[in-house]
Amino acid sequence: MTDISMFIDGEHRAATGGTSFERRNPLDGGIATRAPAATPADAVAAVEAAHRAFASWSQTGPGARRALLLKAAHALESRADAFVQAMARETGASALWAGFNVHLAAGILTEAASLTTQIAGEVIPSDVPGSLAMGVRQAAGVVIGIAPWNAPVILATRAIATPLACGNTVVLKGSELCPETHALIIEALAEAGLPKGTVNFVTNAPADAGAVVEAMVAHPAVRRVNFTGSTRVGKLIAQTCAKYLKPAVLELGGKAPFVVLDDADIDAAVNAAIFGSFANSGQICMSTERIVVDNAIADEFVSKFAARAQALPLGDPREGPVVLGSVVDMSTVKRCNALIDDALAKGARLVCGGKATHTLMPATVLDHVTPAMEIYREESFGPVKAVVRVSGVEEAVAIANDNEFGLSSAVFGRDVARAWNVAQRIEAGICHVNGPTVHDEAQMPFGGVKASGYGRFGGRAGVEAFTELRWITVQTTPRHYPF
Repeated sequence: MTDISMFIDGEHRAATGGTSFERRNPLDGGIATRAPAATPADAVAAVEAAHRAFASWSQTGPGARRALLLKAAHALESRADAFVQAMARETGASALWAGFNVHLAAGILTEAASLTTQIAGEVIPSDVPGSLAMGVRQAAGVVIGIAPWNAPVILATRAIATPLACGNTVVLKGSELCPETHALIIEALAEAGLPKGTVNFVTNAPADAGAVVEAMVAHPAVRRVNFTGSTRVGKLIAQTCAKYLKPAVLELGGKAPFVVLDDADIDAAVNAAIFGSFANSGQICMSTERIVVDNAIADEFVSKFAARAQALPLGDPREGPVVLGSVVDMSTVKRCNALIDDALAKGARLVCGGKATHTLMPATVLDHVTPAMEIYREESFGPVKAVVRVSGVEEAVAIANDNEFGLSSAVFGRDVARAWNVAQRIEAGICHVNGPTVHDEAQMPFGGVKASGYGRFGGRAGVEAFTELRWITVQTTPRHYPF
């Protein structure tokens, strides 16, 4: 077991009153982490520390901010082994997934470092003679980042990096399911030498989440909120932000369609679908959830896909290399088992895998899924995947869009122009032609539509999200007034 602390104003702190909560390992139920259970007063203290630091950090030059972010990237990578161990204890993640998290998170910090000199504005022609009119981007203020457990290093780092590059200060609210993993990111940032108060970290017991978040969002110094997590919680965050008129970036749930056209390279499609479906046991917002395959090639695709799925290594990630580690808790098992039961009762065919009795869940494929089945619409967020058979492009597009979510998607076809046209018609913030639904790069505009949220992380889109665009003029000649 690891005891961690919060980090406020450059100091490690316990919660007011010394209260704490425990995170237990999903495999054996042992205590993985004990963390402070912040009160609303602790959360406000973190915001006020960030507010005090903002005046100096927002005026720090881009070169200095860049250098510190690059140091943070190296400090984070140097903790790779610690991240692997923490993620295995707290969420049951495989070493493969943990290593990927660290690699991409370091890239996010590196990309943020490059953005410090790209916070640009523009000169806008004015109708007033002698008026130099400019659109200027400036740091917004204190940014609240709320990150989940499933890709914990990537998503918590994303909540911090671009806001810092833009000159904002940050409070990260760690996940109740992986507080140690999130604390390791803060350690790396502190080691890099960021000034005190620039980055702050609070943890809370699950029952206190609403009060802690509202206390922070309500604070006048908070100017932006970013949240990655479920659509259910995202709606609550959005309501709180609306109550206090705080702009938010929300990246929420997904039900990513993977469209396989009749001219697809089947082996390439199977490889991408295996990765997109079963990386981190399907517990990724971009995970392939609906495989929409043309009847002309469905039999061959399903046969090859199931054979690959059955062969994926499954086991306790603490005991050796696996692809499928533990899912995060038994509620995932119960949800996925219920989806399997419902689908089979309504005519689906179980191709491989099946129901589980513990958090080591096998890769499961259900064929002949129809709109009458819950798994057709419900996000499994586990290693249970639905195959929907269609006839032709029009039906494929209709099925791909027949869902409330719209985060990631993919289309496979040898006729790239045809596949591109299909991609343009899919209602999702992200679509990959001849690539997997699980794909992230730090410089890309990442986000969804519909119930998958709004706003974009990454690259220049992230700069737009975490800066204020101001209109500033300079009158360079005498100005005429009508009176």
